Amino acid sequence: MDGAFQSHIERGLTTLANAWAIRRGDGLILGFTDHDRDLEFEGIVFRADSGLTAAALQQTTGLSVDNTEALGALSDAGISAADIDAGRFDGAELRIWIVNWADVSQRHVRFRGSLGEIKRGGGAFQAELRGLTEVLNRPVGRVYQKPCSAVLGDGACGFDLSTPGYVTETEIRDISEDGAMVCPRLPGFAPDWFRRGRFEILDGDAIGLHGQIKRDAPGAESRLIVPWVALRAELRPGDRVRLVAGCDKRFDTCRFKFNNVLNFQGFPDLPNEDWLAALPARSGNLGGGSLR
Repeated sequence: MDGAFQSHIERGLTTLANAWAIRRGDGLILGFTDHDRDLEFEGIVFRADSGLTAAALQQTTGLSVDNTEALGALSDAGISAADIDAGRFDGAELRIWIVNWADVSQRHVRFRGSLGEIKRGGGAFQAELRGLTEVLNRPVGRVYQKPCSAVLGDGACGFDLSTPGYVTETEIRDISEDGAMVCPRLPGFAPDWFRRGRFEILDGDAIGLHGQIKRDAPGAESRLIVPWVALRAELRPGDRVRLVAGCDKRFDTCRFKFNNVLNFQGFPDLPNEDWLAALPARSGNLGGGSLR
């Protein structure tokens, strides 16, 4: 907290307001304030009368998890029910300031974190706010397993998804009742090429949303792309979709489909539990040395 802002607070008679900035996963930034007129700083316009309020912040020293909740009104211009249902605010980055509305250069960040569970009803919503220490609740470390532990295209995998033949864009011709997408034939891509892959919607009401592909079934005149979970926004014929080749995490797939075996993050020669239990007893060698 800078000296000018500290002096303003210590005067007793203050001109303070709260301001919130939400950055969604698709890059859209929304600003809100409980002041009676709009504020602007850091290139963000914080809109007044947004109906967004926050409960008392629970913040502690050390590594304990900070959390609180925010309440707000749903509106088409701000946070809409359709966007919440579509998951556009899931895990969105959140910053909260206390700011001198008479001089917005005097401000202090009160909270930085992300949105957690969001509930809505009766024209309003309630969102859990998760502090930066929330990530300490996640297990980390290397897992020793036969399948690859990397995500296709990430830093550990190292595969370049811009390589021709592994990503394509096409148009959705029809949508089935279970959310499956009927696309053109896509010649040049083998059956199940996109199974366990990823899709992303490029336009329409569901633009920016993505999911995982459960089944990729070529037909005589079309190709059926079945997601594991149907999107929570409406798809329409004519919407465009990007399809990314699938990886089942097996060593042979990494070797023959992606030619990326040097970056394989699994342990294909790891013996299974039956081998570990049966072989030592059968051999009689219980000295703790090599079994070969």
